[in-house]
Amino acid sequence: MAIYHATVKAFSRGKGHSSTAAAAYRAGIVINDELTGIKHDYTRRSGVASVDMLAPQNAPEWARDPVACFNRSEMAETRLNARTARELEVALPAELNEAQRRALACDLGQMLVDRYQVAVLVAVHEPDKKGDERNHHVHLLMTPRQIGPDGLGERACAEFDARGGAGPEAIRILREAVADRINSHLERAQVAERVDHRSLAKQAHAAEADGYIGFAAMLARE
Repeated sequence: MAIYHATVKAFSRGKGHSSTAAAAYRAGIVINDELTGIKHDYTRRSGVASVDMLAPQNAPEWARDPVACFNRSEMAETRLNARTARELEVALPAELNEAQRRALACDLGQMLVDRYQVAVLVAVHEPDKKGDERNHHVHLLMTPRQIGPDGLGERACAEFDARGGAGPEAIRILREAVADRINSHLERAQVAERVDHRSLAKQAHAAEADGYIGFAAMLARE
């Protein structure tokens, strides 16, 4: 089974986070933050395989430029504890080649654009030379607000912050959609491997219920 990893992260100004800094780091570019005057220069960093910027079809042209987009996004937030960005980080199958991984990453990014009407920076990163050589992954950095013909609008992805278990359920639904997209690309590439968005414990329980005791024991690991 191919490696599955998909996590959602929120960036908050109250915690010292900056979407311009996050975008510059993930894309390996320089962004001068127009709000703070700070220069975020990550042009010397290595490991960035590809960078794409996606936005809703009716969005202004600046929404497809990470420098302009995240600067406008930062300046639109006036609260000291404002949400400045959200990110979905996803492991990309090592079984796919570079072009296939980029296609999958952009497909995931477009899914976020369509679902939440946000602009998305799609930055594919290569494995760390000192780490797991299979660790290809994509950072999908989203604007905290929807973007339409008139620019930045309502807050996006509010369902992730919902109370009473609704927030985790919204994230679970997204993780399942991510797994479906990955498996679709694996099938298209004629790769037999598949991913499963469920926790190892839930996978083991399901395997045991189906009579696959050996497989369940293998899944019962940390």
